[in-house]
Amino acid sequence: MTLIRTLVATIAALVLLAAAPAAPVTPAPSSAHAVIEKMLARNPALASYTARVHVNLRMLNFPFLAPTLDGTTYYKRPGKFVVVFDRMPSYAKGFGKLFTDIGDPAAWENDQNVTYDGMRAIDGHPMIVLRLTKKIHSSILDHALAYVDPATYELDRMEWYYTSGGKIVMRQWYRNEGGFALISQQHVEINIPHIHAVGDSVYETYRTNVAVDSKVFTQQ
Repeated sequence: MTLIRTLVATIAALVLLAAAPAAPVTPAPSSAHAVIEKMLARNPALASYTARVHVNLRMLNFPFLAPTLDGTTYYKRPGKFVVVFDRMPSYAKGFGKLFTDIGDPAAWENDQNVTYDGMRAIDGHPMIVLRLTKKIHSSILDHALAYVDPATYELDRMEWYYTSGGKIVMRQWYRNEGGFALISQQHVEINIPHIHAVGDSVYETYRTNVAVDSKVFTQQ
């Protein structure tokens, strides 16, 4: 009798499991614009911030340079973001621009066509993918892909694809800073003709909801 009762209970449990609703699936966004709006809606009480940025770059091919860059990042709602480096060697200016480009989703639609490109898994985690192409044809940059975490709408990763066959990938991580989810560090891998390099950045000394002069954005 004990065996029969066990079998009956097991069968009943299996029936209930089969009838249970499936685990919720992350819905696909209605449009790329809707995704960007949700990205910009993060940290709704955050009006501005500044932070110090420290970047270590290392070239993996000749001339094997390893510059260290220090700068300040500025943000002001709505959609103003820039990283200003204290000193930028001429050969590293292109690298420096990446840090501003990845941090400003509000500016993407100004000069680029942004479309929803489906969902993809990164390290086993589903990501919304946005595809960015220049509104005015570029002979250098073919397109870029932005990977957005659907749980937080944080920008997790960007990939730039060049007509030369080159590629740049930047990942970023966040931490809680004064109740806001802000970038803590980034890692970039650069693989374009004649330049192979890696870089790591750390964001420190955040000051949130402080006065930021708008001139700092127009001077770049």
